[in-house]
Amino acid sequence: MVPTPIGNLGDMTYRAVEVLKSVDTILAEDTRTSRKLLQHFEINTPLESYHMFNEHGRVEALVERLVAGHSMAVVTDAGTPGISDPGFLLVREALKCGVEVECLPGATALIPALASSGLPCDRFVFEGFLPHKKGRHSALERIADEERTSVIYESPYRLVKLLDELTEVCGPERQVAVCRELSKLHEEVFRGSLAESRSHFSQKEVKGEIVVVLAGSAR
Repeated sequence: MVPTPIGNLGDMTYRAVEVLKSVDTILAEDTRTSRKLLQHFEINTPLESYHMFNEHGRVEALVERLVAGHSMAVVTDAGTPGISDPGFLLVREALKCGVEVECLPGATALIPALASSGLPCDRFVFEGFLPHKKGRHSALERIADEERTSVIYESPYRLVKLLDELTEVCGPERQVAVCRELSKLHEEVFRGSLAESRSHFSQKEVKGEIVVVLAGSAR
């Protein structure tokens, strides 16, 4: 499991490059995206597609190859595999078959967002992407009552809606940090109340990956 940069290519580790050069195969969420990364670091290892739409169908055959001694690295478009990205299923099945699994430390969006939020980060809950329909309201209510800091992933197209929903269940004064384009040229961290954040982002075109860090309930 090899983390890849969430934006800035300088965040790629020497060890990650070495591993990607040494394995027999790299399983990539999007081969087009990963190929650009590999070309930048002069990595010529064969690429295969491995994403949320084919992982269930491929996992058995992949584990058979691992058991036979074939070495593989899993990468996603950005960040650490398995964290709101493909990877968990293959890890679980590989471990069941006695295959050694190792995850390199590296880039992930939630930790820099949490650390730079200005909110308590000694105890936190990672929610990832909330369900779009079924279970969404109950998830929001649970987050509203959570005393620890909550970390939520969201797409730029749904950010204002999420802020509206959080305002409804948490109240407009709950503090939040909305992090956008982390490690990239146009990185932005907006800190303030939910009401202030909603006003800020509703007046602009929102682009890039979003991490919302929400203060815990005072109750």
